Amino acid sequence: MQTRRRLPAEWEPHEAILLGFPHNSRDWPGKFEAAQWAFVDFIKKITTFEKLYLFVKNTVHKNNALAMLTKNHVDVSQIQFIEQDTNRGWMRDCGPVIVYDQDDKREVLQFNFNAWAKYTNFRKDRNVPEKTAAFMQLPLTKTLFKNKHVVLEGGAIDGNGNGVLLTTEECLLDPDTQIRNKGFEKSDYEALFLEYFGVEQVIWLKKGIVGDDTHGHVDDISRFVNENTVITCVESNPKDENYTLLQENLSILRQTRLNNGKVLQIVELPMPHPVYFDGMRLPASYANFLILNQAVLVPTFNDANDAKAIQIIQDCFPKRTVIGIHALDLVWGLGTLHCLSHELPAKKS
Repeated sequence: MQTRRRLPAEWEPHEAILLGFPHNSRDWPGKFEAAQWAFVDFIKKITTFEKLYLFVKNTVHKNNALAMLTKNHVDVSQIQFIEQDTNRGWMRDCGPVIVYDQDDKREVLQFNFNAWAKYTNFRKDRNVPEKTAAFMQLPLTKTLFKNKHVVLEGGAIDGNGNGVLLTTEECLLDPDTQIRNKGFEKSDYEALFLEYFGVEQVIWLKKGIVGDDTHGHVDDISRFVNENTVITCVESNPKDENYTLLQENLSILRQTRLNNGKVLQIVELPMPHPVYFDGMRLPASYANFLILNQAVLVPTFNDANDAKAIQIIQDCFPKRTVIGIHALDLVWGLGTLHCLSHELPAKKS
């Protein structure tokens, strides 16, 4: 008999947050030191609310991280270090996905990782789920479907904890660009999501935002904020490249009825004004927020819409403290708070 799994929602209780301390300067060319200090501030906010498991390359890297954290008065007693060399450290995408089985026991899923089908330096990152499972003393399951070790990044999916999942066609179904699983169709992914996540309904949005290095991750455009509600990005400027594609996604959401029979509730979230650096448009989005046990951390961009976005997200999470994190340096790495992190669901009591 097949074990029934469930992918928990990100607002469910966490044991800790998983991060990897930055070490690859090529991810933030010309801004690496600034990005590290922004990361230290990110860690300071996380450790105010919950534990942190932090990947470091080796003892030297650990000591360098500790020196920076201590200088910024971070509560390092909240941090446990995992020494494991990595290529890049974007934990949302190379890290473990933890699900609950039918007995509410935790299980670590090990998806394959190919650096968004774009880069060549990823083989060390493939070790992150196994190392995390060993650290947490949890069973590890290699995700196989049609005799293939399935490629799937955490940023490509977002669930409501009750059998519904958001994703995009651009990321998972494009036959020509950044191909994750050659030959996979919607029906294959839906069968995969049912088997490993207990997902009965997949909401297929079309495209991600302009500048997204991952080719369509959903965590920059639409996120569940409760079982029946999605917060989704909209662009107010009709001349902006993101306007039409975000309107198309909004239209899909408006036509969605959930598997529990309820109409999907939609909260619209503004986009910041376009962010450019060195001639490149960056994937700046308020939707890349991180939910903590008692707080929500929101990327901000020195933009007039920062305060509006924070208030909208605060209204979605009235029992959590919503805090803005300056992310202009982080987004030069083509991702921000959610991309860099991964929640680790708590053990059921």
